[in-house]
Amino acid sequence: MDTLLLALWRELALFAGVGFLLFGLDDLLVDLIWLSFGPKDRTLDRKAKRPSDGDATYSYGIAIFVPAWDESAVIGAMINCCTQHWAGQEYRIYIGAYANDPETIMAVQGHVNDQVRLVVNPRHGPTTKADCLNAIWAQFKRDTQESPRPWGIVLHDAEDVVHKQELRLYRALLPRHSMVQVPVLPLPDPRSPWVAGHYIDEFSDAHGKELIVRTLIGASLPSAGVGCAIRADTLSTLAQKSNAKPFDEGTLTEDYELGLRLSGMEQTGHFARFRDPENGSLIAVRAYFPNRLVTSVRQKTRWIIGIALAGWDRTGWTQKPAEIWMRWRDRRTILSAIVLLTGYLSLIAALPLLYRNTMPVPDGPLSFLFACNLLLLCWRLTMRAAMVKREYGWVQAAHAVPRALVSSILAIMASRRAFAQYLRMLKTGSLHWDKTRHEFPDQGAR
Repeated sequence: MDTLLLALWRELALFAGVGFLLFGLDDLLVDLIWLSFGPKDRTLDRKAKRPSDGDATYSYGIAIFVPAWDESAVIGAMINCCTQHWAGQEYRIYIGAYANDPETIMAVQGHVNDQVRLVVNPRHGPTTKADCLNAIWAQFKRDTQESPRPWGIVLHDAEDVVHKQELRLYRALLPRHSMVQVPVLPLPDPRSPWVAGHYIDEFSDAHGKELIVRTLIGASLPSAGVGCAIRADTLSTLAQKSNAKPFDEGTLTEDYELGLRLSGMEQTGHFARFRDPENGSLIAVRAYFPNRLVTSVRQKTRWIIGIALAGWDRTGWTQKPAEIWMRWRDRRTILSAIVLLTGYLSLIAALPLLYRNTMPVPDGPLSFLFACNLLLLCWRLTMRAAMVKREYGWVQAAHAVPRALVSSILAIMASRRAFAQYLRMLKTGSLHWDKTRHEFPDQGAR
């Protein structure tokens, strides 16, 4: 029995060890690029409302698109937050709802005015988020067809807490870039320090380092779907190529693919990390993320299907080395989950051997792999804690280390569910808005 367990342990450990080494070196290269060239956060010039380069001296009109299916619990608070934070600024909010969602429609109607418009999708929901955005786009085009002013379209979700300086930042950067993405900062949820908390670690890493590296090496910049501004003329160009619909209704992650489509048109995206000149806070979108295991797995399932599985089918690869590398990083999720699961299985196989004191000391390739992976793991956890500390302080940074275990378990669960749903999707060809229930923070949490 011990001989069989030992053989099983060796094979599992060798497979997992090689996988951990490859992924660890991949992550290490990103870290080294960021440490060598990654720009520091800039401070928004409080006096500069318009860009000063070239002839781009006009100010963009800003329209905020908010798709809303079953969002009656949060949409009113989100609108109030926008009107409070953007008081005195020019903007127009378009809320996209559905005729078969009267609760959301009623919640919006009490806020409708010159700056808040309700758009009712003629199709019954839930369809897809892209379908709702296209309905909003159609109304926006009707409203602005005779306007000589250039417009920027900002994407937000119904649970987003916006920043006071967000619109000023877009107006400063849109004349130079087709798309501008600001960071997303998950709000700490004291009710769920582990499940909701692990989003803090992942977004601190992705929006504090990963997207900066993508920009530095010239790879496409995927939209996060919120806190993202796109020039209206750019969306019009996309619409001309797709039956007057700039957002692709055939995907669950239209935001991610939007950035890739812009890159294919040689349009530049810019990831903007700027600080508020008044209080030094990061100009970012803040929101609560799922705080229960089942809702987190459901959300991550949609991301994995749209980016790693269906995204592979839909967007393929390119011939640019930097773009190939970043798309590989986006799509390695399923393989990473397999490697993680293999690593846990190797630990389970080793437990009886350790209990009976028959586990031999690893030697040869396994000893080398263990040593390299231990160093890479320590480096990865240190970097993650450092990224979290920048915005959340030492307490959350300390939690980031044990939360790595939570992230890995959620990745395994979501990957299994995503693969099963993807096979079902291939069979039926149907897509639907698999959304999660949202919450909006009270005044004291903003």
